[in-house]
Amino acid sequence: MKAPEARSPGGEPTIDDVAAAAGVSIRTVSRVLNKSPKVNENTRKTIEDIIDRLNFKPSRGARALAMRRSFLIGLVHNDQNALVLDSIQRGIARVASPNGYELVVHACPDQDDAVIDDVLAFIDRSRVDGIILLPPVSGVPGLPEALDTCPVTAVALSSIPIEGFAGVVLSEERQAGAEVARHLLGLGHRALGLVNGPEGVASAQERRTGFLGEIANQAGISLAETSGDYSFASGVLAAEELLSREPRPTAIFAANDIMAAGVMKVAATRRIAVPGQLSIVGFDGSILTRMLTPALTSVLRPFGEMAASAAGQLIARIEGNAAAPTMPHALELVPAESTGPAPA
Repeated sequence: MKAPEARSPGGEPTIDDVAAAAGVSIRTVSRVLNKSPKVNENTRKTIEDIIDRLNFKPSRGARALAMRRSFLIGLVHNDQNALVLDSIQRGIARVASPNGYELVVHACPDQDDAVIDDVLAFIDRSRVDGIILLPPVSGVPGLPEALDTCPVTAVALSSIPIEGFAGVVLSEERQAGAEVARHLLGLGHRALGLVNGPEGVASAQERRTGFLGEIANQAGISLAETSGDYSFASGVLAAEELLSREPRPTAIFAANDIMAAGVMKVAATRRIAVPGQLSIVGFDGSILTRMLTPALTSVLRPFGEMAASAAGQLIARIEGNAAAPTMPHALELVPAESTGPAPA
């Protein structure tokens, strides 16, 4: 005759009783209760049978406690661009708040070798149910594998596909870089300048690859190239270098709006007319483009839409629901006053 299942004092079965009877951890039982895909089918069936046999009915509070549910979502980044971060936070909040979740923002260190420990410590401290990772943090090698050991779901924003996260929201930045080149070539520019982003950062590599790929087979093109770190100061230094060369570029593509603003400042200081003598293009399509004079031509990245998509995916997976697949977000070049025909 089969021995009765053990029960905790008090008679009512608990999640500990289910875990003990199944020979698994409480976390595994919690995942079954919340329909997590992280449990194999045999284990799931065993636990469900024991739940039925014990007539275990978890209370909402007990279930939340067992899952360490905090109804908090973490936004993890090391981005210094406050304009971009504001759009992203608003996009996440637009989806999170109606679903009962709050946002916790965490800034990581710049050094890749410190990021993994920092993110794991943040998760442990904050007890978030899931995290959204922004580039370049999302591209740190080994991070998806490290997060797989944590009881959180992670969704990443990225310019390139990344394996190991529950979901990835992609932006097509290589195609956008090519569109910038087509725009400048179409205006007759043949002496081009490029202020690239930080070496080793995927977004910078994608923008550069698209831009250079488009001009590679064009005859009579000269290219002066340097790089910055996405900061205003680095844009100023890069412009000082490019605008001191002979022949001087008639058009400069800066890999983000803030560096483009630095280029515009140097042009003004040197009394180089924009766009009469120099066309300038940025990247991000932030509110900064409308604050500058002349208004900056830029590639619009729909940060709010992308962040809302990431939040929707994350909440669906936290709650054990199927998350709709997301298509890569196409980016749009928005011409403005800072670009014009090449000077004669």
